Amino acid sequence: MPFMEGTITIVQESRFQMTDDRGASHLFSLSPHAAADPSQLAPLAAQQSRIRVKFREGDNIIGAIAQSISVMTGGEAR
Repeated sequence: MPFMEGTITIVQESRFQMTDDRGASHLFSLSPHAAADPSQLAPLAAQQSRIRVKFREGDNIIGAIAQSISVMTGGEAR
C-alpha cells in the first residue's frame, strides 16, 4: 500500500490536508475502517506532529482515502 509522510495542516471532520517534505499539499478522507478516529486529527495538526499516512486512491472523490495514520518519532512510525 502506498504511503507518504508529512504534517497535517488543515482538518475538517474526517477530512484533512497533509503537507509533505517538498511543500506539496495532499487531500485525504479518513477511511471508516482506519485505526484512527476523526477526533484525533485536530490535535495532530495543532501539535504539528509528523505522520505517515498509508492510503489508496479514492473513487469519484478529489483526494485519497487514508487507511492508517502513524505518528513518526525519531524517524520511525509508531
